[in-house]
Order: sequence, then C-alpha cells, then structure tokens
Amino acid sequence: MNFTEEQIMRYSRHIILKEVGGKGQDKICKAKVFIMGAGGLGSPAALYLSAAGVGTIGIADDDVVDLSNLQRQILHATSDVGKAKVFSAEETLSAINPNVKLIAYKERVTSENVREIIRDYDIVLDGSDNFPTRYLINDACFFAKKTLISGSILRFDGQVTVFKPHAGGPCYRCLYPEIPPAGFVPSCSEAGILGPVAGTIGVLQATEALKEILGIGDQLIGRLSVFDALNTTFREVKIRKDPDCELCGVKASITHLVDYVQAPCAIRI
Repeated sequence: MNFTEEQIMRYSRHIILKEVGGKGQDKICKAKVFIMGAGGLGSPAALYLSAAGVGTIGIADDDVVDLSNLQRQILHATSDVGKAKVFSAEETLSAINPNVKLIAYKERVTSENVREIIRDYDIVLDGSDNFPTRYLINDACFFAKKTLISGSILRFDGQVTVFKPHAGGPCYRCLYPEIPPAGFVPSCSEAGILGPVAGTIGVLQATEALKEILGIGDQLIGRLSVFDALNTTFREVKIRKDPDCELCGVKASITHLVDYVQAPCAIRI
C-alpha cells in the first residue's frame, strides 16, 4: 500500500513503533473488523479502531439512541437521540477518519443472517448486552473460524478475553457452558454501570484486535482479564479448553446455529 502524505501524518505515531511500522499499518488499513453492538463497549472500540485506520469496520445494532445511553455510549451525542445507533456511529466515525469504510447493519443479528454478516470480516468484537446474542456470536465465530474478542461490563466491573478455538484455545462455552436463566444476571439497566468501565473494556477489546491484526504481543487467549474499577485492579483468570464442551469439545453436540431464548429464572434476586 502506498500511503498518501495525509495518511503518513495521520498514522505517524503507529509507523514509528518498531512493532508496527509501515508494514504493520498497511495490515491495519487492510483489516476488516465486525463489531456487535454500538453501545457501551462498541463505542470506544469503534472509535479507536477507526482512528487506527482499520480498513473496514462493520457495526450491527437494531436499537436507537436513548438519552440514558449517553452516559457511556460515546459514539452518540444529544442531537442523536432517536436516531438509529448504527447511523449515528457511522457519522461519528466518518468524521474521525474518512479513510475507513463503514458498513452499518441496522438489523437484529440472528441465526439466519449472522453467517452472512460476519463472513468477510477477519475479527469479531462482541459488545452485546444480552446472553442469547453472546452465545449466538460465539457459535457463529466457531463455525466460521473467526477470532472473537469478548467483553462484558456491570456496575464497577468488566471482563475481556479472546476466544480462538480454531487455534487451540477455548470458546465462550468453555467458560460459561450454559446460558443463564433470564433475570439470573441483572442487566446494566437494572444494576447500573459506571460509564468509564465501559470505556476501559472497549479500549482493551480494540487493543486485542490490533494485536491480532499485527501479530504482536501476548493475546488474551485462555486468559480472562477482570477489571475492578473501585480498587483500580486487574486480575487474571485462566480459561482452559473444556474437552466436554458441547461446541468445541471432542464429542461436540452443537452442529448448527439457533436463536437462543433464556428460560425464566427460578430464583428471586
């Protein structure tokens, strides 16, 4: 890739890094990353990946911007309230870096369309806020042999890891074998979320994506990084590949994609 003078100036702080250089920036500019969700996690991830020059960024979200989103979903502004999140994201990211190709999917991602949506992307970032979507994205990435960078947040805590079962690592189901009942784990709208926690985890997801593109560093494969904002600490939990995993285990029983529905919770919390 022959960089223009504008691109050399724009990406100069990457290019002077010996681990990146011109060849690395060329990889970034040719990379394709899909982001599930334009919310608390998708916002910071998309902002940094766009600024970094990722060639193609796809974002899927069927929701519209609500006033309550603005405390953490930094892709959107007050003037965007009522607008589709993917179109608000498209405008924001285009203003940051017009060199990036943005593809907006204003639709619900289901077992019927997820294969087609993620097919041409190199990496998938999951910033979804519900378990049915997380399990669906994990299964789709497994079958498509896509690297999945997963993040989750609640109250003052966040988690991030990289799932790469096609390279011998565990999948999401190795960590959480079964989808929890509805209501068993409260949502951010029920329990709350400190805004910058979303930013911290989303930025870590973007960092892992760039490491994957560049082939540098030690990725969070088989490692779950847990962030505690109240104590400003990170701790690491090892994730082992489960030989009995229903998706990636030796006797896997999951052979196709389905749309998951959470069963009612039998425990009042």
